[in-house]
This record gives sequence, structure tokens and C-alpha cells, in this order.
Amino acid sequence: MTKYYQPIRQSLRREFDIRGARYSVTEWGNPDAPLLVYLHGWADTGSTFQFVVDAMRRDWHVVAPDWRGFGRSTVDCASYWFPDYLADLDELLYIYAPEEPARIVGHGMGANVAALYAGTMPDRVRAFVNLEGFGLVDSDPQDAPRRYRRWLADARARRSFSEYGDLAALASRIAKRSPQMNAGQAAYVAAEWAEEQEDGRMILRADPKHKLPNPVLYRRAEAEACWDRITAEVLLVTGRASELARRFADATVASCPADREVRIAGAGHMLHFEAPAELAAEIEGFLADHL
Repeated sequence: MTKYYQPIRQSLRREFDIRGARYSVTEWGNPDAPLLVYLHGWADTGSTFQFVVDAMRRDWHVVAPDWRGFGRSTVDCASYWFPDYLADLDELLYIYAPEEPARIVGHGMGANVAALYAGTMPDRVRAFVNLEGFGLVDSDPQDAPRRYRRWLADARARRSFSEYGDLAALASRIAKRSPQMNAGQAAYVAAEWAEEQEDGRMILRADPKHKLPNPVLYRRAEAEACWDRITAEVLLVTGRASELARRFADATVASCPADREVRIAGAGHMLHFEAPAELAAEIEGFLADHL
């Protein structure tokens, strides 16, 4: 029987109504400690930042929302639009840091949201740790008809996330993708990612509508225009074994805003799963200058 990972720092969960969504937020630490906001990646949850929080040496008030339609955050909508994440983040920051700029750590999609926000609202961000948030490959306007057609077709098809026979099956899948994790950590993440049905099946806590392709083409020049207006200091952290980082290891990555860059050996894209202690040290070392 798998021994579950036992958290060192205990968390609590709070809920807020934000722009039509019921947001679930995981918190760690003393509310009087320096605030650190963590933004998870696509199909992840804020609560799986647990391993990094446990490896931190000083006390932080860590706030980690589940994005709308992921984890325990819910919303009734037909589609998900990227600007909503920026607006949700803006509301969240006014709840936790109404009068001062925030320190933000973002992973993947969460890092892309944070980068756009930091350039759009530079006075609200004092420091930003970007964990493998590279933006997307630029799109071709000629792809617009095909993308709209695919969006319409997929909406009718009602695509869904994978289901798993039990928690062990999902944990095995997670461990296979991130072999640096131990079995207890993989089981912990599985329990955060999914909920058990009456027949024992595990269903991911993610709205299947997240799988719809975005009908609006990505325009990298627009993202870069936002990045150019970032005034906060930025640390870019990548994994040396990351397939995503390799894919963007050219002028595309060079265009990402970064005052410092760190590559963590042996880690892939899921840095917070595969190298939590090393990542915690890099985050804290960087944020020491922004207390």
C-alpha cells in the first residue's frame, strides 16, 4: 500500500466569489508574513505547490488559487477566455494585497498569465518568478478559418479529460511523467487532482471545456508588447530536462523577460514536482531582495 506524502506545513482552504466564479484558494503560513502568490499551470491545482512550500526555510504567507474550472474552483460558462485569468488575478490581488505590489511565482500557464499581468499592471507586481512560461508559438492569420471550425466541432463533440480506474492508476501516470517523484508524492498529487466517484473511478477536477481549442489565434507580438512594460525584476527558471524548454530554446525564449535565469539539473517542466527543494532555494534566494 502506498504511503502518502505527509505535508510539513499545514494548509487551509478559503473560497471567494470572483467575477462569477467560486474560487478555491490554498494558503500556507502566517498571514502577517510576506505574501507570495503562486499561480499553477494548465490542469494542475494550487495545492500541489505543497512540496515547494515544505522546502522553504523562512515563513511566507503563500496564496495559491485554483484557476477557474480547475481543481476546486468552479464556474458555469460555455468557454474559457484567457483575459479572464488576468481579471481574476487582479481581483485576487486586491483581496490579499490591496495596497502593495505582490511577489508572484507562476508555472506554465500561470506564468504566462502573470507575465501579461505584470506588463499590464506593472505597479501591482514587485517581483516575478517565471517557471517555464514561454508564451506560445506565433500563429498564422491564415489558420483562423480552420481554428474556428475546429472550435465549433469540438464543442459539439464534448471532449472530456481522461478517467482512471482508481487513485493508484492516476498516481502511476503522474509518476511516469515525473519519475523524480516518489510514490507518496505522486499519490498526494493524484488525490488533489481528482475526486472519487461512487463506483471507485477517479475523475479529474477539471472542466472538460478547458480542452476546447481557443478560437482566437495567439499573437506573440501582443504578448511581447505587454512583457516590454514589466518593471518588476524577473527570475526565469527552467528544467534542464524539460522538453518544453528545449522546444523554445531559441530566439523565442530570448524574447521572454528575465533579469536572471536559472536552469535546474534533472528537472523537467514540472519543476515543483521534480525538484521542489532546489526550486524553493532559487525562489527564496531571488525574493530575498524583494522583502
